[in-house]
Amino acid sequence: MALTGQQPVAFAAPAPRGGCPFDPPPAYGRVREEQPVARVSLWDGSSCWLLTRHQDVRSVLRDTRFSAEASRPGFPFLSAGRKALTTSNASFIRMDDPEHAQLRRMLTGDFMVKRIEALRPRVQQLTDELLDRMTEGRQEADLVADFALPLPSVVICLLLGVPYADHAFFQDRSRTMLNSVSTPEQIEEAQDDLLRYLAGLAESKAAAPDDGILSRLVARGELTVAQIAAMGRLLLVAGHETTANMTALSALALLRDPDQLARLRDAALAGDTAAVQGAVEELLRYLSIVQGGVARVATEDVTVGDVRIRAGEGVLLMLNAANRDEEAFPGGDSLDVSRDARRHVAFGFGVHQCLGQPLARLELQVALAALLRRLPGLRLAVPFEEIGFRTEMLVYGVHALPVTW
Repeated sequence: MALTGQQPVAFAAPAPRGGCPFDPPPAYGRVREEQPVARVSLWDGSSCWLLTRHQDVRSVLRDTRFSAEASRPGFPFLSAGRKALTTSNASFIRMDDPEHAQLRRMLTGDFMVKRIEALRPRVQQLTDELLDRMTEGRQEADLVADFALPLPSVVICLLLGVPYADHAFFQDRSRTMLNSVSTPEQIEEAQDDLLRYLAGLAESKAAAPDDGILSRLVARGELTVAQIAAMGRLLLVAGHETTANMTALSALALLRDPDQLARLRDAALAGDTAAVQGAVEELLRYLSIVQGGVARVATEDVTVGDVRIRAGEGVLLMLNAANRDEEAFPGGDSLDVSRDARRHVAFGFGVHQCLGQPLARLELQVALAALLRRLPGLRLAVPFEEIGFRTEMLVYGVHALPVTW
């Protein structure tokens, strides 16, 4: 029998982290064990359903009765800032099919596994160059500023046709957009800055085309400059923020677990590509850096588990909690680089799963393997307790990671 009418409970989403900064908030685990589909109250007095089980999250993400359109009544937002970020100048990830599929197909070819794999030598070269600069004449560095952030920033600039010389500008606007304490006005200003910048780039590509994605979108002649700018904003922000934070947080998690660090270092030194790939999947599962989950709204009545979700009711899918579900990943609260973690939902699931996941995987594989090969003595340069975690950001990670070798 499907249950309805649960009383919502006050809930801070994202919930506060617990004692281990690599673990999801403890509240999610309690919800998963006691009430897997729970009614929660949000910041503005509205309520939605919180889903934390792996099977439920995958089920909803592939169910076309749940909409990704943020303009629909009942769509849940985590804050006023998140609402501004999600609803203004929405990209195709906030659309349903057929519009979503039509726009996504314009980019699918650029992120096919075969095409991304062809970039491996170039990504390896960039990685080696960054490590050369980071280690030249010194024994200490900030792994975020000197390595984890520049690498995906350079790569996404190359793919899009964006000058890397402008990285300080787009990284600053990205931080504002992804900060949970940014006001709606600050977020809209940051978005507008990026959109104007990318629209100007798109217009310049019409006169001087290149091999980048922006130029190819202009050449298709199917989109307005505003639509191209919105696509470019999505790819530029997501294309550097997520991988940068996964790289740094992965390095920190490994440094805190010498056994797992040694196993991955041995695999990297042996050139065991499969083992490195598997370790990256496990790190993606274990760390799950999307803090606020994925939002959807039901377009008709749907039963999830033993709960009836009514049309017009929102749901929040907590990817980090789902990736620690013991039913899907026994012993999932421990990092095990030899685990088969391929069923994780760190990139989402279904038709809206992350378009750029082949690129993220490639960058993580190359970056982590090179880091451990080149710097076998890598260790923290400050006490672990002094590391500042990005609890206020939509994408989790560390603000800085001082290391020595």
